[in-house]
Amino acid sequence: MLPPKYVSIRMTWRLAFTVFVGIFSLGLYCAEASARVYIDINAPFLRKIPTAVPVFKDLSPDGSLKSLCRDMSDLLADTIDFTGYFKVLERGSFLEDPGLSGLTRKEINFQNWSVIGAELLIKGGIRKKREFIEVEIRLFDTFARRLLIGKRYVGRIKDQRRIIHRFCNDVILRLTGQRGIFNTRIAFVSTTTGNKEIYICDFDGYNPERFTFNNTITLSPAWSSDGRWLAFTSYRKGKPDLYIKHLKEKRGSKVTFKGINITPAWLPGKFALAATLSLDGNPEIYLLTGAGKKIRRITNNWSIDVSPSWSPDGKRLAFVSNRSGSPQIYIQDIEDGEARRLTYMGSYNTSPCWSPLGDRIAFTGMDNGHLNIYTIKVNGDDLQQLTFNSGNNESPTWSPDGSLIAFSSTREGTSRIYVMNYNGTDQRRLLVMPGEQTEPSWSPWLSEE
Repeated sequence: MLPPKYVSIRMTWRLAFTVFVGIFSLGLYCAEASARVYIDINAPFLRKIPTAVPVFKDLSPDGSLKSLCRDMSDLLADTIDFTGYFKVLERGSFLEDPGLSGLTRKEINFQNWSVIGAELLIKGGIRKKREFIEVEIRLFDTFARRLLIGKRYVGRIKDQRRIIHRFCNDVILRLTGQRGIFNTRIAFVSTTTGNKEIYICDFDGYNPERFTFNNTITLSPAWSSDGRWLAFTSYRKGKPDLYIKHLKEKRGSKVTFKGINITPAWLPGKFALAATLSLDGNPEIYLLTGAGKKIRRITNNWSIDVSPSWSPDGKRLAFVSNRSGSPQIYIQDIEDGEARRLTYMGSYNTSPCWSPLGDRIAFTGMDNGHLNIYTIKVNGDDLQQLTFNSGNNESPTWSPDGSLIAFSSTREGTSRIYVMNYNGTDQRRLLVMPGEQTEPSWSPWLSEE
């Protein structure tokens, strides 16, 4: 039986609308050319764009869609607000009745919106066609009085979240030049059942679903770079083994080398992963195939090496090691095997997570007995603390566009999953479930199939 220190990955260092079924995009209102950069996601300080999202207009002849119009416009407002890029204006400040005003540029009095400070305006309308709904949504620049995006969708009422998320992805692409995160998901560990199991929810905490049914300790979810596979550690057979499981199909592999098999991390763009194994004695990091076969050993040191995190190009690996006497983060070049120490703050720095932009690494550090989230440039410069005076904050994970960081925190007592902007602003709880929620892992962009 393993000693208790191997039971929790929290103590890891000690362990040693393309078309798809149900929704069809029927039309595109071409945006007028504009050289304006609305959102520079690389700016050190982002100014939130004041944006108006009035209740969608009920275009049905009998006025039977008013409730749906409100629900979908509320969802759209909440979705763009989640990004941290927008300041969604209160509807009480609006100067017009959305039920009476039009949806096209010629029908809109843009002065009514610019005078209240709205720089962007999103208007929509819904009509019913037999068992389907047709949704029109348009994004306007109120000062330039121009149409930026116009889309029409047909789907069922149950598809409303997918419709809104598709439009919001187009909004982010138009305003930033980058893909939105609205078809991503977050895996995490929860004790809802009394055991540690892995659950998966949408990017905004909606629709949490249980993924593992091991009825034991299950830890460290890790997404493959194509979003089709999840690797994790489970004590299902009494000791920590790795499991590699397809998310939709009932197939996968088990990695059960002698000793511990923990902390998986998928190699970007490859069906391969790094993980910590102790088959040769002390815990070291190895490269495995996606089927769990050993390719080679990556680290080779007397110390405990755990928690690998790949650079976006797969040429370097961040990991935790106690080779300096305390758990610190190191970066190793995969080609030449040279490792250098990255963190020097305090005596406890763990859980590295490499930014998808490649420039920074987020990690958990201890200061004055409390755990907080930090980021640091990969050359060791510009250490930034993101959480302060709010319980213990651990296990940072980046959104695939590098704009947000999810993490676990005990700031409200029980550990929950939170999300914040990459610079630490707008920290908010993602979801509430029975038990505690820890170890979030943000997916890559997922297919809309």
